[in-house]
Amino acid sequence: MLKIYNTLSRDKQTFTPIEPNKVRMYVCGMTVYDFCHLGHARVMVVFDMVTRWFRASDYEVTYVRNITDIDDKIIKRANELDEYEGDINKLTNKFIQAMNEDSDKLGIIRPDIEPRATQYIEGMINMISALIEKGHAYHAANGDVFYSVRSFNDYGKLSGKSLDDLRAGERVEVDSFKKDPMDFVLWKSVKPNEPNWDSPWGKGRPGWHIECSVMSAEHLGAHFDIHGGGQDLQFPHHENEIAQSEATHSCQMANYWMHNGFVRVDDEKMSKSLGNFFTIREVLSKYDAEVVRFFILRAHYRSPLNYSDKHLDDAKLALTRLYTALRGYEIIESEIDWHHPQAARFKVAMDDDFNTPEAMAVLFDLANEVNKTKSIEIASLLKNLATVVGLLQREPNAFLQVGVTGYLNITTNSDTASATGEVGYTDANINQMILNRVEAKKSKNFAEADAIRKQLADAGIVLEDTPQGTTWRRA
Repeated sequence: MLKIYNTLSRDKQTFTPIEPNKVRMYVCGMTVYDFCHLGHARVMVVFDMVTRWFRASDYEVTYVRNITDIDDKIIKRANELDEYEGDINKLTNKFIQAMNEDSDKLGIIRPDIEPRATQYIEGMINMISALIEKGHAYHAANGDVFYSVRSFNDYGKLSGKSLDDLRAGERVEVDSFKKDPMDFVLWKSVKPNEPNWDSPWGKGRPGWHIECSVMSAEHLGAHFDIHGGGQDLQFPHHENEIAQSEATHSCQMANYWMHNGFVRVDDEKMSKSLGNFFTIREVLSKYDAEVVRFFILRAHYRSPLNYSDKHLDDAKLALTRLYTALRGYEIIESEIDWHHPQAARFKVAMDDDFNTPEAMAVLFDLANEVNKTKSIEIASLLKNLATVVGLLQREPNAFLQVGVTGYLNITTNSDTASATGEVGYTDANINQMILNRVEAKKSKNFAEADAIRKQLADAGIVLEDTPQGTTWRRA
């Protein structure tokens, strides 16, 4: 029985879908004014994992993740950079493409629906009009439209704080046109060098929060199963979404609210101001994308994720152990027998609020069993369970031997080897050196065999002698 930690109730609850065997899930996506960072990577991987597990559990999933393509930061960036000349579409299209490239490398299955905010302006205007009519919003003298938070009695229920507590504890935008400092903007009146649309309140553009209320209702209905996103969105963004949506539709917005934890860098919150801010692309220039995915899944989605080279190196070694266990086996792809003890343990972990650390522990226990028993059935179960969460998708050697660069100076007396010289560091060269080492050992030239092993080791290539022969992998 699947249980989810519901931020709204602040406890684990048994998941009961609104419609039997169907899941409707909305996740707040990226604001596309720059390359995606590690925090975005975590959101993408976490909710990809959630979607995969629901589908593995025979649920029909509709997964919506929006794209914010109109926003203060987007406008500012487009106006600052000459290459965009204020054209926000040129800017957002570039970074949407980059986001998709990063997502694909991380093994993310694309959401079923990816609505862009600018495609739903009419719906936002209609919702704002409804909120004004119901007394939850007002048109201010400066042309902006604000949501009146004190008109919504349940404001603060997601964060668990009263409105007065929130007002005292949060930074609020000072605006003399607001009736209350906590009121937030729904529609911004037109300003120079900004894109704008016609509305009943004059030309302008939407505020940030209104877009998700409109797009989620458009694709999933006014009442849906799960709303997700990063912990940083819990307040004010998700609190404001609830206020807008429930005031408009007079029903609960989402039954379950899921929030993944922050990404920290060397135990400090990731921040541009601290100089510890990393884009996905920067990380992938140093580490294999599956290592990054594994690193994210190895932690529970609600816990803080502490990024450091040390932790990524450890994740790389751990993933290497799993791939090494699969090396040399013809995997049998088949339906998972969930009654198998290890598969059942994996399922119990995933059904317990997506407990991926325990699920990963099952994979390592299976890898140990494969190493001991040489069982193709156990190797196949390892591979098939990992596939459920988007891991171990490649042939083992495609992981173990990837990312090799540089050059080797090969010196050997073997007739089968090339002369001394600088040789491209390719799979063929490495395999040739392994053959040279085999010939040296046959000739009892152990000094040469050891020298070849050391030469490869110095270049980051680890040789592993097995009864079936010598294999290699990157360190």
